[in-house]
Amino acid sequence: MTENVNVFPQTMFDKIWSKHKIMEREDGQVLLYVDRHLVQDGSAPAFEMLRQRGIPVRSPQKAFATPDHYVPTDSRDLSTITDSEKRDMANALMNDAKAAGIESFGLNDIRQGVLHVLGPEQGLSLPGSVIVCGDSHTSTHGALGALAFGIGATEVSQVLAAQSLWQRKPKTMRITVNGTLHAGVSAKDIILAIIAKIGAAGAIGHVIEYAGSTIKSLSMEARLTVCNMSIEAGARAGMIAPDQTTFDYLKDKPFAPKGAEWENSLNQWKRLATDTYAVFDTEVVLDAEEISPMVTWGTSPENALPINARVPDPDAVNDADKRDDMNRALKYMGLNAGDQLTDIKVDRVFIGSCTNGRIEDLRSAATVVKGRKVAEGVQAWVVPGSGLVKAQAEKEGLDLIFKKAGFQWRYAGCSMCLGTNGDIALPGERCASTTNRNFVGRQGPGSRTHLLSPMMAAAAAVTGKLTDVRTLLEEKV
Repeated sequence: MTENVNVFPQTMFDKIWSKHKIMEREDGQVLLYVDRHLVQDGSAPAFEMLRQRGIPVRSPQKAFATPDHYVPTDSRDLSTITDSEKRDMANALMNDAKAAGIESFGLNDIRQGVLHVLGPEQGLSLPGSVIVCGDSHTSTHGALGALAFGIGATEVSQVLAAQSLWQRKPKTMRITVNGTLHAGVSAKDIILAIIAKIGAAGAIGHVIEYAGSTIKSLSMEARLTVCNMSIEAGARAGMIAPDQTTFDYLKDKPFAPKGAEWENSLNQWKRLATDTYAVFDTEVVLDAEEISPMVTWGTSPENALPINARVPDPDAVNDADKRDDMNRALKYMGLNAGDQLTDIKVDRVFIGSCTNGRIEDLRSAATVVKGRKVAEGVQAWVVPGSGLVKAQAEKEGLDLIFKKAGFQWRYAGCSMCLGTNGDIALPGERCASTTNRNFVGRQGPGSRTHLLSPMMAAAAAVTGKLTDVRTLLEEKV
């Protein structure tokens, strides 16, 4: 790594990039040093590449592994996975990690969970570091002031072999959100409003830094939600400058620095914030007071609207390609232009994932669910983001609130976020989901997904339809 000697004002991204730059080729590709490599159960091909070439894992102490994508959430028994290929990949991860000397969190380890929940929870995700994982939502870890991004299978093998990675430097974008959020509006609504504003391709080729008084006022768990969905805006990564909220969150985490090392790290982390006069390639500004509880109506995260809106009319759009996309989305979703969003009935509700499977997410959903029942005909699940989240929720009695209302209370894993472990919705079923993607077939062939916050998902579960959670919160006052 090279030391940062640039005297010009720099963004936080520039500071981290320059510090981790090992060398640069004539074509502009930069070899970056990687501080932390998170490895999940889709990584079997990467380990196989190394075996075929006889290359050992270079720095196993900088990698950590856990199965999350393919594991069952109704038990801790991998033998219940009916897809033999997926079962083999989950088993292979644990065997590969053990052989390489990589610390792993298996299904019988209470720390096991979705990597993007487990990493921050364990203090593996630290400010100023470069973090990679073979999963696009690695951007989540940027909430702690890290440069974190997803990589492909070949790149996973490169990092395992060399603890470094060739990358082309992206542009920078700052999204500033100022103001006070209204009751019932959460971090999920912020990021859905951002994506609705700039589009699913709005940040392509950029790393986003989220800033402003609204972002600064968010808890660490809420910041993780915002950075998680940077990918759905097209960004390479999302970041938030570390501050006292970050430091308080990391203090005493199992893998965070200790003693004198903590003080030294803290001094470095405090210098990471973007310099006052640093220039971004793109600037976007939002007013928090204009953000309402959001919900998606189509098959892209950019198809998001305030809950009290109506399904848009494709005929009102001049762009022919966009009009065709909207028509296809409405046909797939079984909706018509002009439909009131609050009239749309749901068959399933899913609360969980790396976007919204943390303890604060479960607490917020429980406040809506408490004293109510899941609507007739609705199947509702809560899947904690990690074993520790599950244990904390049970300590607080949240599991009893959900189960009494009629929710299934399950084990940690990715579950219905992407449906690769058998946790899927049936064709034609409509699911109110706290996940990050509503693509065609994302939660199962023919399934229809509406993205929303944990509170909004809870409201849908107890009313049987997409509902403005603020009406339920008012009833409890």
